[in-house]
Amino acid sequence: MHEMRLAAEGTVPVAGVDEAGRGPWAGPVVAAAVVLDPRNIPEGLDDSKRLTAQRREALFEEIMARAHAVAVEAPVERIDRDNIHQATLWAMAEACRALPVAPASALIDGRHCPPLPCQTHALIGGDGLSLSIAAASIVAKVTRDRLMVALGRDYPEYGFERHKGYGTPEHRMALDRLGPTPHHRRSFAPIRALVERAPAD
Repeated sequence: MHEMRLAAEGTVPVAGVDEAGRGPWAGPVVAAAVVLDPRNIPEGLDDSKRLTAQRREALFEEIMARAHAVAVEAPVERIDRDNIHQATLWAMAEACRALPVAPASALIDGRHCPPLPCQTHALIGGDGLSLSIAAASIVAKVTRDRLMVALGRDYPEYGFERHKGYGTPEHRMALDRLGPTPHHRRSFAPIRALVERAPAD
């Protein structure tokens, strides 16, 4: 386990960092940072994509009760201004900085690390290699899913609570019929094309 290697080197606490929502057409991208208690790790931590929604919700509650965990959302305005990559790195860095304990090292899911005042280690497929990253993937996913369910209540015609902003046929049909909401990412090609072909008022 990567956390054990870093502990042996003395670079603890270790934060796991992951995101949810890079690909959707709507809603924020959410990053989470988690520092697990090595003596009190929830059982069954795994990549959030391999877990059922019910299991993710249960593990989310356990993580929040047993670990230090923070989730930060980068809103659509930041995504459209800075691009999705930079917005994701910003949210990751903010989540780490907001932890109640300052990590000595951070394990980041993916190829790129945000700028942090500690050691950083990028792990491709890290949510399947590190328990800390797996926990962060769960916190990020559940946090974002809850935000999208709330958005679905505000915009019931779009089905956000079902597709979570991803480019499903249902989502595309709603966009064709109703146009984009303020929560759609206008820098993303499908939304940009829709806006550009819309008739002027």
